[in-house]
Amino acid sequence: MPKDLIEIKSLLDDKLGEEIVVTVQMGRKKKRERRGTLAETYRSIFIVDLNEDNNIDRVSFSYRDVLTNAVEIEF
Repeated sequence: MPKDLIEIKSLLDDKLGEEIVVTVQMGRKKKRERRGTLAETYRSIFIVDLNEDNNIDRVSFSYRDVLTNAVEIEF
């Protein structure tokens, strides 16, 4: 896994438009998995377009969440 925020951002910049699986740690053994498309990256956050139940939603996550393992990403 990348060791700093700049490395995480550059990794995600290379994957724009690709399918992504985001697993969010919700506390004590609770996880929520979401699937979507990596839509945009900004200076401190990235945005995922979700397509769940024919409703399109947008969710943002920070690079810090990935660094601290609060959010796991897979392509």
